[in-house]
Amino acid sequence: MRDLKPAKSPADFPKPEDVANWTGLEYLQKTLTGEVAAPPIAGLMNFRLESIEEGRAVFRGIPKFESANPMGTTHGGWYGAILDSVMACAIMSKIGKGQSYTTLEYKVNIVRPVPEGMEVEAVSVAGHVGRSTGVADAEMRGLKDGKLYATASTTCMRVV
Repeated sequence: MRDLKPAKSPADFPKPEDVANWTGLEYLQKTLTGEVAAPPIAGLMNFRLESIEEGRAVFRGIPKFESANPMGTTHGGWYGAILDSVMACAIMSKIGKGQSYTTLEYKVNIVRPVPEGMEVEAVSVAGHVGRSTGVADAEMRGLKDGKLYATASTTCMRVV
């Protein structure tokens, strides 16, 4: 799995005055090229931004043992983290310069457990990004088996 070098401290993030001059898509493109550090949660949860275009984001990830629940399967929080991230990035890719957003709510439907060590791909498309909110949906599938592992939907609200 390709590593995007997650931030280790707040100093690893770009300056706010730089970010104010980038669209959401430009920020995410800079993350893909390594010009901007990936968020620390990407390293913690072992997932990454794989590709980005306006209104569409793709993440890949592999659950590690540290993401297991008491039954030994992948914890629902891991599904939530990768799916929330991919959907928020699909929405972020459609916001303008100096704008910001945050997740208002999201819902995850787990179809089957992702086995430890299996790489999955989460794909999200933003269905609407307006003045105050954005909505997106996502699917998570196994890269090798193509099976559906989870679906999700979100609403994000614009902060600025």
